[in-house]
Amino acid sequence: MLMLWTGALVLIICIAHWVYYWRNPRCNGKVPPGSMGFPLLGETLQFFTPNTTSDIPPFVKERMKSILLVLRFFLTCSLLLDCRYGPIFKTSLVALPVIVSADPNLNHFVFLQEGLLFQSWYPDMFTEIFGRQNVGWLHGFMYKYLKNMVLHLFGPENLKKMLPAVEETACRRLQRWSNQETVELKEATAGMIFDLTAKKLISYDQDNASQNLRENFVAFIQGLISFPLDIPGTAYHKCLEGRKNAMKMLKNLLNQRRAMPGKSRSDFFDYVLEELGKEGTILTEAIALDLMFVLLFASFETTSLALTLAVKFLSDDPSVLKKLRAEHDAVLRNRENADSGLTWKEYKSMTYTFQFINETVRLANIVPGIFRKALREIQFKGYTIPGGWAVMVCPPAVHLNPAKYQDPLTFNPSRWEGGEINGASKNFMAFGGGMRFCVGTDFTKVQMAVFLHCLVTKYRWEPIKGGNMLRTPGLQFPDGFHVRLMEKNRME
Repeated sequence: MLMLWTGALVLIICIAHWVYYWRNPRCNGKVPPGSMGFPLLGETLQFFTPNTTSDIPPFVKERMKSILLVLRFFLTCSLLLDCRYGPIFKTSLVALPVIVSADPNLNHFVFLQEGLLFQSWYPDMFTEIFGRQNVGWLHGFMYKYLKNMVLHLFGPENLKKMLPAVEETACRRLQRWSNQETVELKEATAGMIFDLTAKKLISYDQDNASQNLRENFVAFIQGLISFPLDIPGTAYHKCLEGRKNAMKMLKNLLNQRRAMPGKSRSDFFDYVLEELGKEGTILTEAIALDLMFVLLFASFETTSLALTLAVKFLSDDPSVLKKLRAEHDAVLRNRENADSGLTWKEYKSMTYTFQFINETVRLANIVPGIFRKALREIQFKGYTIPGGWAVMVCPPAVHLNPAKYQDPLTFNPSRWEGGEINGASKNFMAFGGGMRFCVGTDFTKVQMAVFLHCLVTKYRWEPIKGGNMLRTPGLQFPDGFHVRLMEKNRME
C-alpha cells in the first residue's frame, strides 16, 4: 500500500512538474507574456471560436489590451492586477508553442529575415491538408525555382495576354446571372474564377469533364480552418477527403497528358510536363501535383471572398459606388470604339479601382495569420523568441491599427490617395510580405478590377439576403450574399 501511495505521489509530482514547465517554458531570456493554456490543448479552442466582428480577432484583441483581474484575498480584500500582454505574446495552438505578433516592426523583421533567422512554417494539420511537398513548406533554391515557375504563368506579360479572356469570362457570367431571379455571389464568383483558372492551368472544362473537380475543392475549403479532428463526419475529415480526391483527379490528368505527348494545349500543365522531362530536373511529380493543387485553391477561394465583400461594400456605400462607376465610365468614353475590349493601358489607369481593392482586402483580412518558425533563439525588444518556436504574424491587428489608419473599421478607399498601393509594407500585408510576397497578387487584382469594370458599367444590383460575415478565424459568408442583378439601360 505504501508503494502504491508513493507511486501515486511521484506521478502527481511529475505531472505538476510537466504542467509547470508547459506554462513557464525555459529559455535564455524573457519569453513574451501570455498563457500557454491547458497542456497539449493550449488555447486552440479559443483561437477557433467563431466570431462575427470585423475588428481585430477577439483572441488577439483580448490578449493585447489591458485586463483588470480581481483577485479576492482571504475573501475580504481585492487586488487589481494589470495583465496587459501587449502586441507580442505567447500562446499554444494545437500543442505547439507560438509567439503571436501584432507588432508591425516584429512582422517586418520576420519577413526581412526569411531564410536567415526564420523560415516558412505551418502546423502539422496544414501540412497534412496541403501536402508535404507544398511550395509553402519548401525553402531555398527549390522555393525560388517554383516561384519562377508560377511567375511564368502569372507574370505581367502573360497577364496582358490573359486580359481578354478574363473580361470575356466576367461579361459572360454576369449576363447569365442577370437572367436569374437571384444569384449567390460568393458561390457564383468562386465558380467563375475556378473555371477560368482551371482552364489556364490544366485546360479543364467542367462542361465536358467526367468528374467535378471543383466539388472536391469545396469540400476541402469547408474544413480548411477547423479543429483538426480526423473523424468521419467532421469538417477536417471532409477537408482531407476533398484533397485526396482532387489530387487523384490531377494525377489522372497528368497521366492522360503523358499518354498523348504530341498533343499540346499551351497551358501550365504543358510547361510542368516540359520541366519534368528535362534531364537532371529537380522537379518531382509529387511537387508538381502539390503546386497545381495550391494554385487552383489559392486563385479562386480568396479572390471570390474579396469580390463578394467588394460588392457588399459598394451596396452599402453609394458614394464609393458613384466614384468607382465614374472612373470606369470614363474608360469607355475615352475609347474610339466603346465596344472594344479592355486594354492593358486602360487597366493600369484605374487608380481609384486599385485604391478600392486595397481597402477591400485591408478590411477583409482573409488570411488571419502568417506562420514562420524561428531557426534559432532570437532577441527582440527585450524578449526572447526560443529557437524552434512558431511566430504567427497577425495581419488584422496591423490593418486595423488606429495609430496607422484613422477610423480603421470605416471603409474609405480614398485613404490610399497619394500612397503606395502596390507591394507590402509594415502596415499592409494583405498579400504577405518579404520574399514570399504572393506571386499571384497581380492576377488577383486583374480579376477583381476587370470584374468590377464589367459590373459597374453594364449592371445595377440590389441585395436580397445574406451578406453577414463569420470568422472561424478565416472569413466566411455562412448565409451567402444573394443579389438580384439587372442590366443597365443605355441612358443610366
